[in-house]
Amino acid sequence: MNIQNKGFLSIEQLQDQYLKKNKSAASAIDRDGKSFQEVLESSRARAAGEVKFSKHAAGRLADRNIELTNSQMERLKEGAQKAQEKGIRESLVIVDQLAFIVNIPNSTVVTAMNQSDTADNIFTNIDGAVII
Repeated sequence: MNIQNKGFLSIEQLQDQYLKKNKSAASAIDRDGKSFQEVLESSRARAAGEVKFSKHAAGRLADRNIELTNSQMERLKEGAQKAQEKGIRESLVIVDQLAFIVNIPNSTVVTAMNQSDTADNIFTNIDGAVII
């Protein structure tokens, strides 16, 4: 039943206009509030063994004048992979004189510090540690 005169829309046209718009918006975001693009990039990074740095961690590295060598980056990735294999979700990864808190499911370094910043030797909100 299509009523085409006087600018009225049919029921099917209304359904298409309103229901399909809501479906596409809802399907682009998963249960955790992440977009499909974010989930895809996170999945690719984990598959490639990549580790990314949060804005906070990047700021800490800059504030503390910490520059990672290629070797240290590789060892950090290796530590994150080992933590993932053991089922750790929030890991302390120690590389040389540097300590990193890594969110393993997202492959993201949450914060970074050097030996002088770890004077208390207290790390909270972790469920595992990897020393490389």
